[in-house]
Amino acid sequence: MRRFFCITVVAMMTMALMITGCAKKEAAKEPVKLGVAGPHSGDLASYGIPTVRAAELAVKEINATGGILGRPVELLVEDDVCKPEVATNTATKLVSDGAVVVLGHICSGATKAALGIYNDARIIVMSPSATNPDLTQSGDYPNFFRTIASDDMQAMLGVKFTVNKLGAKKVAVIHDKGDYGKGYAEFAKKYLDEMEGAEAVLFEGITPGAVDYSAIVQKIAKSGAEAVIYGGYHPEASKIVTQMRKKQMNTFFVSDDGVKDVTFIKVAGEFAEGVYASGPMDVSDLPMYKSAVEAHKAQYGEDPGAFFKEGYAATLALLNAIQKAGSTEYTAVEKVLRSEYVDTPVGSISFDAKGDAIGVGFSMYKVVNGEYVEQK
Repeated sequence: MRRFFCITVVAMMTMALMITGCAKKEAAKEPVKLGVAGPHSGDLASYGIPTVRAAELAVKEINATGGILGRPVELLVEDDVCKPEVATNTATKLVSDGAVVVLGHICSGATKAALGIYNDARIIVMSPSATNPDLTQSGDYPNFFRTIASDDMQAMLGVKFTVNKLGAKKVAVIHDKGDYGKGYAEFAKKYLDEMEGAEAVLFEGITPGAVDYSAIVQKIAKSGAEAVIYGGYHPEASKIVTQMRKKQMNTFFVSDDGVKDVTFIKVAGEFAEGVYASGPMDVSDLPMYKSAVEAHKAQYGEDPGAFFKEGYAATLALLNAIQKAGSTEYTAVEKVLRSEYVDTPVGSISFDAKGDAIGVGFSMYKVVNGEYVEQK
């Protein structure tokens, strides 16, 4: 009886060890889940889809070489349509599905709406495109990072270019009332007010999604503005520019990276010619940028769109930080992001104490023969 008991105990222990070993083996195969949030449908999908593709390409390469921490990387892609009220549901879904870090969101308003949910869940978020200064400068979102410069820098560039390069002293500042567009416009007005000899002759918001913007076009004309500085996205900008040009108004039109997209040129057509818009610095000479673009062409048969390289850079920065931290734990990953540089398609970057990328900036571009051309 005693011998039988001993045999039974040994068998049970062996089985328990086998089960534990299997569990550990299965746990080792658990994927590292990377959330990807942004507009993947609707008017602003051209801003979100390039980031999804950037993540797909970067993760494909990483998984081919063994993944992160010996585990495969899995993408959880969720559409927020660039709307704050949808973005909160998107964030909740990603948290419940087990995302350990999030790439996105794309629009500043949607990003701001979602950040509290991620912060409560101790999840780091990195946007390739959300440029509202408060996202990093307010200190309210310690879990937020971005691979693009902020709108105060972009607005300063727009104002200096408009006044010093174009020679326009009277400027109408228009915005779409959103976190991104209005924030950019407020900085533009502030810098105009501080600049000797320059004047903001009009500061006004429009309603996004309207069919007719003739009222604001008429106000611009009456203000005597020599230039318009617009804060917002391409759907509204294309309509305003089109109506201005049809009324024979040759007023300079200067905008932001929400307009520097091929979709603006396609929609505005011939009326896009001569429009200025700022966007991330040209890094097309960098080997990693060239490699990423070639991979995109091979996979999708076309050139990448807006924020592709910033999305690729954010993917690499997040996964590199997890690998170097040896963990997906929040504090460990955050420490690596703020202390070490990583090579990306936008250059070698790290992040300051606020979460802004060190090593990125903006340039001004002009639509010439249907393409954006950098202005030196």
